[in-house]
Amino acid sequence: MSKQIMDEAGIRRALTRMSYEIVERNKGTENLVLIGIKTRGWYLAQRIGDRLAKIEDSQLPVLSLDISAYRDDLSQEEKAKAIASFDTSFDLTGKTVILVDDVLYTGRTIRAALDAIMDQGRPDKIALAILIDRGHRELPIRPDFIGKNIPTAASEDVQVQVSEIDGTDAVKISEA
Repeated sequence: MSKQIMDEAGIRRALTRMSYEIVERNKGTENLVLIGIKTRGWYLAQRIGDRLAKIEDSQLPVLSLDISAYRDDLSQEEKAKAIASFDTSFDLTGKTVILVDDVLYTGRTIRAALDAIMDQGRPDKIALAILIDRGHRELPIRPDFIGKNIPTAASEDVQVQVSEIDGTDAVKISEA
């Protein structure tokens, strides 16, 4: 059994608030790059990018990141078969990167993403934007922009649904 904790309107409001926070903390969008972790983080990054374009009247780069080759839970053989990490050779040196993902749990996905980003250059700063922070960190990683904090039990599963993939926008919790 699953329980819906955010609907389409809730997700839209959270992303809009996060977008304004990004503008405020960075004093605009100059020199910003959004990087969404595939799969759902990529769609959330696109949505934040659209909001930032409307707020600041300027388009900024929105890149996707596949962290498969950087995960610490794959064997070397599985990593060798993984897809390339970036869909572009965009130079991140000197940029402020906003890394976007759907759920922050142990922190291992973010650690892998940081490794992948550093292989693409040396950004001035990397900030983390997360739709759902559920706790239970195994690594010292903290989000800078949070859509919603949801305390969960380790036995629970948090699913973010985005209309681009799932046909609806929702966040649900269920027993794993």
